[in-house]
Order: sequence, then C-alpha cells, then structure tokens
Amino acid sequence: MAGGNRTTTHRSRGRGSPESTDADADATRGKSRRQGARRPHLQRRISWTFPVLGFVTLLLIGSLVYYQWGFGEGEGELVKRAKRSVTPLPMPKLMDLPQFGGYHKDSLYWGTYRPHVYLGIRARTPQSLIFGMMWLGIKNGQYHLRHVCQDSDELSTYGWVEHNGRDYGRQVLRDHDFNIETSFLKQKGEESGFGGDWAVRLDISNEVSNNAEESPMHLFFYIADESGQSFTMNSQESYRHGTTLLASGSRADVGAWQLQLHSLDSVEVHTAGYKSPHMHNLTELVQATLAVNARRTGLIQLPDIKESYSNIMVYQISAELPAKVDLVFLSGVDSESSTISERVATLTGNEFTRKLSERQKAFGEKYDRLFDTKQKVNKEEKAVGKAAIGNLLGGIGYFYGQSKIAIPKDLTLKNGEKSISYWPAELYTAVPSRSFFPRGFLWDEGFHQFLVWRWDVDICMDIIGHWLDLLNVDGWIPREQILGAEALSKVPEEFVVQYPSNGNPPTLFLALRDLSKALYLKEFSSEEAERISTFLERAYPRLDAWFQWFNTTQSGKHEGTFYWHGRDNSTRRELNPKTLTSGLDDFPRASHPNDEERHVDLRCWMLLASNCMHSIQQMLGIKHTSVKDYALMTKKLSEFDVLNKLHLDEKSGAYFDFGYHTEKVRLRWHELRENEVIRREFLRETLEQPQLRFVPHIGYVSLFPFMMGIIPSESWVLGKQLDLISNRSILWTDYGLRSLSKISTVYMKHNTEHDPPYWRGAIWINMNYMILSSLHHYSQVDGPYKDRAGELYEELRSNLIRNIVKNYHETGFLWENYDQKNKGKGKGARPFTGWSSLVVLIMAESYPNLAR
Repeated sequence: MAGGNRTTTHRSRGRGSPESTDADADATRGKSRRQGARRPHLQRRISWTFPVLGFVTLLLIGSLVYYQWGFGEGEGELVKRAKRSVTPLPMPKLMDLPQFGGYHKDSLYWGTYRPHVYLGIRARTPQSLIFGMMWLGIKNGQYHLRHVCQDSDELSTYGWVEHNGRDYGRQVLRDHDFNIETSFLKQKGEESGFGGDWAVRLDISNEVSNNAEESPMHLFFYIADESGQSFTMNSQESYRHGTTLLASGSRADVGAWQLQLHSLDSVEVHTAGYKSPHMHNLTELVQATLAVNARRTGLIQLPDIKESYSNIMVYQISAELPAKVDLVFLSGVDSESSTISERVATLTGNEFTRKLSERQKAFGEKYDRLFDTKQKVNKEEKAVGKAAIGNLLGGIGYFYGQSKIAIPKDLTLKNGEKSISYWPAELYTAVPSRSFFPRGFLWDEGFHQFLVWRWDVDICMDIIGHWLDLLNVDGWIPREQILGAEALSKVPEEFVVQYPSNGNPPTLFLALRDLSKALYLKEFSSEEAERISTFLERAYPRLDAWFQWFNTTQSGKHEGTFYWHGRDNSTRRELNPKTLTSGLDDFPRASHPNDEERHVDLRCWMLLASNCMHSIQQMLGIKHTSVKDYALMTKKLSEFDVLNKLHLDEKSGAYFDFGYHTEKVRLRWHELRENEVIRREFLRETLEQPQLRFVPHIGYVSLFPFMMGIIPSESWVLGKQLDLISNRSILWTDYGLRSLSKISTVYMKHNTEHDPPYWRGAIWINMNYMILSSLHHYSQVDGPYKDRAGELYEELRSNLIRNIVKNYHETGFLWENYDQKNKGKGKGARPFTGWSSLVVLIMAESYPNLAR
C-alpha cells in the first residue's frame, strides 16, 4: 500500500515525503454464521486506571533515549518533545492478552509472512529461520534471477489465488512460457514442535511442448537463520531419488528441525552456503555466485561450496519440465525417532496432494458461506473474488524493526542526524501491494480489516492489536511502517523518516465500529464474543489516547473544526500543496495552507471515531472520564445544520473544505541565475490574492458526509449529492466514480514537473466501496430519494464489478486504481490486493455499519 512523490522506485500513497517536513510545525495542536450464538457478556463495569509503574517506566525509557542519541545541552522543550515521540504509551499491551498466546500463537507461528518475495516463509518472531524461492527467468535473451516481487520481471500474473491466512495457500505465477504453482500447507502432529510442520510444493510446467533440446528449469530454495546461527547441511553430494535430507539444526523456539526434499522427477541439486548477517540482498548474493561459477566452469549452477559456519544455504534444483518438488520442514525432531519418514510421507506425494485438495475444498466452502455470492455473481467473477481475498490474506506479513522519527526542526543530535529511532517493535499486518508497498500502512489497514474480520476475527484482532501497541506516549502511531532491513531495502532513504506531528485517517475505527456492531447483533459464537469483548476492553484506553491525539493536534482554529496538519505552506514547486496526511495526497485543498483551514473529510473521520468510542462504552459498560465527552462530541459532530454551515455550498449541494484559496495559480518555467549559472525550474505562480472561502473542487472529499451517512434521508441535500454522483461531467463513469470532477481546474493536472495526477480523476476502490455502501443504505430507508439511490447503487455496483473482473482477466492483476479516461484500464501498482480486494464485499453486498 499502502502518499507522496511518485518515483519509479517508490510510490507513496499518503506515505511519507521529505516535503511534508517540519516535525514540530504543528506540535502544539467473519462474522460467524454459526447457529446458536448467544449474547456475549457485554455489560461489564470497567474502570480504567493508569498503570502504577507507568511514570517510572516513562522516566527509564526517557533516560535511555537521552543517552542513546546524545542530545545537546540546553535544548529544553525540543529535547523533551523528541524523547516523547519515541516513548511507548505506558499501558498494558494488547498482544499480552492470554487469547494471543497458547493455541493462537502456536497456530499462526509459521506462515507466508514475507510478502515482498514471490514465495517467502518465516515465523512470527524477531530472529527467525526464513525460507524462500528464486528461479532463473529469461528477459531480452539474458538470464535474470526472480526473487523479489517487481514489475520489471514482467510476469503475466502472480498471486495467491487461495489462502486462508493460517495453514493453506495456493499461488500461481506465470513467467512467459512456463508456470509455477506454489502450494503451502501446515499441520500440527503429536510429535511436532512449536508451530508445527509445514510443506511447500513447487509444481512447474511449460506452456509449450517439451523437446529434448530444451534447457532445464533452474529453481532455488533457500533457508537462512536471521540470528546468524549456523546449521548442518547434509553432506551427501548427489541428490537421492525420492526423499533426501537437505539441512538440520536446532532452535529454542521449535526445537530440533529438519528440511527435507522429495521428488519423483529427475532433478539435479547443487548448493552454496554463506555466512552473512544480511537477508535483504540474497538475490545479489546468489546472482553473483552464479556469475562467478559460470565464468569458471561455463555451467549455470551453484559451486557446491559453503563458507564456515554458514547461516544461509541455497539449494539449486534443476529439472526438465514438467516437474514437481515437495519441500518439508519438520519441527521438534527427535533424531532417534522412527516416525520421521512417516511424518515426511504425510506432507509429500499423493498424501500431500490429498490434503491440498481438502484444504482447497474447505477454502471454497468457507468463501461461499461467508460471502454468499451464488445468486449475485457469475463463475468468472467469483474466481476473481477468491483470488482477491486469497492474495490479501496471503500478503499478510510479519515485520520487526525500528521506525525512523524526525526530531524537531531546530534540534540537532551530536552525531548530526535529524532523526531518532522508535523502540524495537513487531508488526503483523496486511500489505497493500506485494511489489510496491510490501509493508504496513495505517491508512490502508482499516479497509483491509473490513474483509479480514469477516474471514477470521482472531487474525483481525491480532493485526489491530499489533498496530495499537505502536502508540507512543502522546497517542501517535507512525503512519508508514518500514521495519527491518528487508522492508527498508524497498524504500528510498528520503521516504523513511516519519513525522510525529502528522496523522493519517484513523481507518481502524471503520473496522472496529463494524466489528462492535456485529458483536452487538450477536453475530458471533459465545467463545468468539468473549474474546472480542476482552480485546475491546484492553483496546479502549489505547483508542482513547489515539483519539485524543487527533482531537488536540489536528483541531482547527474554531470549535468543531479540524484540518490535516503538516501541509507545506512555503512550497513553490507544487501546483496545490499536497495533503499526504489525509491519504488523498494531491486532492486539491486550499491553495495557501494556514490555521484557518477546515477539512470536511477529517471532521467526518472524527465523528466516526467518536461514535465508535461511544458505542464501545455503551456495549461494554465502560466507566471512564471520557464517557460523557464521547456522547457529547458524537452529538455535536452529528448536528446537520452545523455541518452545513461550515462546509456546504448550497448552490451545488457539495461539501467543501474551507481556507485561504485562489483558483488562479499555475506552474511555469522560470530561469534562475546563481553564481553566473542559469538554471530552469518549474515553479508556481499565484496570479491573485487568496481569500478565505470554500475550496470549490468536487470529488471524494465532497462526498464524505454522504459516505458516513450523516445526511438525513429526507434532506434536499441528499438529492443534490445524488445529482453530483450521477453526473457524467462531474463524477460518474461506466467504470466507477472518479476521484475529482472533470470541471475542476486541476482535473488530471500534474502537481509538479514530475508528479502526475494521482487523486485527480482516477477511480479508487476504497472510496467507491464507501459510496456504494451509502447508496445501499439510503436505498433501504424511507425518504424521497430511496428509489433513485437504489437505481444508482445497482448501476455503480455492476460497473465496478464488471471493470475490475475484466481487468483481472485481461492483465492477471487487481490494480491500485483504474483509469476513468482509458476505458477503465488498471493503473498504478499491481498486484494491488489491499483495499481493491473490497470487490469481494461489493460482490457479496456486505457493507459496514457506520455512524447511522
């Protein structure tokens, strides 16, 4: 996922930019369908208190931060502010709840948690054994090693077409003339160690008929220990037909382990072993070894040499196609046990095939049960839906590391650095795109969890719990999580630093509001309901801290107003200063940012969050000093007349931002002379004085009160909103609703010389889903616009499904956004099975319960 300057190496969707700068500028401001589920014990009287050791912990961490980074003397408030930005919130962690230990932790320990590579397996622990696959592909007549997901490999398609998020997945990769199908399966036997055993099947075939002169396929499977611990490689030099031991070792987490290979096809195995602390450059390591050995021997193979104390082993598996290879990881292995071969047999050959078929059937049945699309979509559409949720679940990753946090502008560290490190933290999260955005994004995650909680509520709570445990003492969460060397290797350095004055839409409240409503409606079994209630109880004080951060740092100049802080008010290079923090990046806001701004979308997010907090309070019977505050704030932000006074343009019926604005701005080339050298720069010119006014750009921002269901069903404003939605000159297309009106002065315009339009016309699925949800709502409630809302709902839903499915079958991918000018063609990152996976819920007609 999933903002900022777009480059060929990094696309930022509200995702951190050096131009968002000045960290201190604003610092002072699965639903269960089981029968017989009973009402959970909701009326719990809870009284929250600050932990006794909280203050002591705060002081200790603060002192550690001070001595670690060596702040200069006499900096006073700036030093204090910097220390606070990297100090954890001193409250009990969600991930310390007993429900996330025991069976839950054991069952989720191993998984396909390295989404940035085509196939990557690891455990949910900071220093894990990691596994992965590479292969040699041919591009422009030359060999290229495929490993990390990237567009330049030009695969026809790749992604998990089925994945249940726990113990089964099937992925299809098409690389020019051949296919690789990877299947993952996990099981826990009586003799298994912690996390159980797992196996991977690599099934390779050629799309053209084989002949004797064809070159073999070269696959590479590797195992590496992030802790640097070495392990034993089987001393046998030649591969034995059938099953052979590749490597073995022992770890504190899983006990003694073995990696075994099984194949009945004719395969040849070569090896290389390395001693290295680095896991992010394995592609280059293997590629260099192959090149050196090719020059020496003329053969495309690893040299069968390993360094002393190797903690990385790479196995080259060369085979004539078609070929099938099973790789088995056994944990808790007793070397004297006579059952090892039996355990391997259950995860290889025909028995493995049978188990994969069972899991595949179970996946399909669960999909049908949860999303009930039989009468709503055809077979082709359903296949796309299954692939969408499969790759979303298969793209869940585990990361560990430290975020880089900007220090206040006028503060300098003794080493000259302008950032400090967050505390070491882990994150279990879905990712927007395995190629472009294989890391955690706060803005995207709430949309992901719409799907995940319906599929597996315990995985959803685990993910949200990890995010909320990242809150600092001020109640702030870094909005882009780039944790660990592998994640950092995908992001240019200038995009890494996070700014503690900058927020991101609190979309986790979307999922939590939806989840809590489902809990209230008794849509879970009693056991699930108990776990959810316990989770919400523990989450409440953290959510309260998060909400209060927004309410204080993002508040406007006048009561009840809010604006996204962090916009650059001095830029000369942007046609309209970006609002990365809003998630809508280059959507046009006030041309001249200042503290008079008020943003309608942020006001709506605050209403959603306040309403969610109030609902949790009521449902669980929470006693807290903020109880009356949330009830009052929800009431105030729901006042329709106040909303209209602040944001409604009665003539158009659109809701607008407010601020210092002029439409008369342009970008043009200027010649600048410096030290007798003339250079040209593309700079902004303002042709008239900006004035306090509505910002007259109709688009997604204009529809936020509609999306959140704030507009009364009988109001004339609702009719006007439907006019805007259905007008082809404004938002309507045959492929979905565009993000910015065609009549906007910045419609499809570049924001800088190098920044193409992003949220200035393209069709985005997350916003279309929210709009569709609201149309569905208004089509179900009495009012003069009920029938019209229903007609628009049916047509928009049909357009979205048809276009997404068409693009998937033509290109092999779901896309980041869709081109409203070029027949709905997919654009941006691919595969984008983050919020574009919401097509599953569109097909199922499953929509959130928000502030209605």
